[in-house]
Amino acid sequence: MADLVGQIMEYEMGTLSDQETVELFSELVKTGMAWNLQGAYGRAAQALIEGGIITPEGEITEHAHELLDF
Repeated sequence: MADLVGQIMEYEMGTLSDQETVELFSELVKTGMAWNLQGAYGRAAQALIEGGIITPEGEITEHAHELLDF
């Protein structure tokens, strides 16, 4: 959990790479936290789901792997 808090802080500061951001939101969706944090997190998670980057279950898609060179 402490690592997740650190990642959220880095996201807020804008220091995460695109890949790290996708990984963060993947975890936030998997744990359900994306829907319990302030609204911007839920909206960002929903945008990633709608964009085919992560699934509604929080899995990172093949599309994301192609776009971001995971």
